[in-house]
Amino acid sequence: MRPIIGITAPLREGKVILSQDVNDSILDGGGLPFTLPYTANLEVLRELTGRLDGLLLTGGVDVDPSLFGEEPLPGLGEIMPERDELEMRLTQLALAQNLPILAICRGVQLLNVVAGGTLYQDLASQKEQVLQHSQKAPRDYLSHSVEIAAGSKLEQIIGSRRIKVNSFHHQAVKQPAAGFRVSALAGDGVIEAIESERHPYVIGVQWHPENTWRNDEPSQKLFASFIEACKS
Repeated sequence: MRPIIGITAPLREGKVILSQDVNDSILDGGGLPFTLPYTANLEVLRELTGRLDGLLLTGGVDVDPSLFGEEPLPGLGEIMPERDELEMRLTQLALAQNLPILAICRGVQLLNVVAGGTLYQDLASQKEQVLQHSQKAPRDYLSHSVEIAAGSKLEQIIGSRRIKVNSFHHQAVKQPAAGFRVSALAGDGVIEAIESERHPYVIGVQWHPENTWRNDEPSQKLFASFIEACKS
C-alpha cells in the first residue's frame, strides 16, 4: 500500500495551489500525495498528522524573521503568516510523532526555525561573495554544485559527495538548530542541506528536487528514500 504523504502548499486568493511536479515526484516514488488544508484548529492538525505516513514541506515565500527573533531587513521578500503558522504547527507535531519529513527550499528554512535555528533573511545583503542562488535558467537546470558531508544520511542516500542542483532562493539556513547537522554546502559556504540527528528521517534541502527528478538520479534517490522511510 502506498504511504500517505501530507504536502504543504501556498494559499493564493483562497486557493491552495500545489505544483504538479510535487505530486508527480511523490507518485513516481511510490507515495500517495495529500495536499494539507489551511486550519488553525490544533485538534484537526493533530488528527491529520496522526493519519499521515510522512510530511513534505514545499517551497514558497519567505519565512517571517520575527519567528527567529529578528526585525525585517530591506531585502526581505513576501511573507505569509498563515502559512508560517500552519507549517510550524504541522512540523512540531510531525517531529513529536517521529514522522519522516522531507523539507524543500522554504521548507528547510521553516524546519530549521521550528527546531530553534536562524536564517539569512537575504543572502545578497548579509553574506559576502555568494553564488547566484536564484538562477535565471529553467527550473530543471542544475546550476551549481554542492558538497555533501561525509558520513551524513544524505551521503548514504545519494551515494556521492558532490552533486549539481538547481537554485531558487535568497534566504538560507544561518545557524543550524541544535540536534541538526549540516549535510551539504555550496561552494560559497551557504548551507544547502541539514538533517536531524535525533529522528530516523528528517532531511531538508535548499534545492528543488521535485523539478529535476525526471532526469536527475540524485533527486530520484532522495524521493525514493523518503517514500521508503514513510513505509516503515
